[in-house]
Amino acid sequence: MHFVSLTSLSRTTIVWLRESLPQYTRMADNPLKDLENKIDELIALCEELNRENAGLKRELAGWRDERKDLLDKNELARSKVEAMIERLRTME
Repeated sequence: MHFVSLTSLSRTTIVWLRESLPQYTRMADNPLKDLENKIDELIALCEELNRENAGLKRELAGWRDERKDLLDKNELARSKVEAMIERLRTME
């Protein structure tokens, strides 16, 4: 009997293992098919999560850019107010 780590298996490897051991396929066909389906579902989920993660990273970058712009505008407004206050003091 062959032992293989599931973390290193690909879908192709599972099919190859199943076909290379015909005496075990009849008994284990359904569990192997179930495992193959679960692995396919996990792969699809990983792809979906990767897409979602990439979208969230883009969104985060946008929020960071917006925050930087707002901080810059806030600093500009603060310096203008300080300049006006200083001019008012000099007028007294």
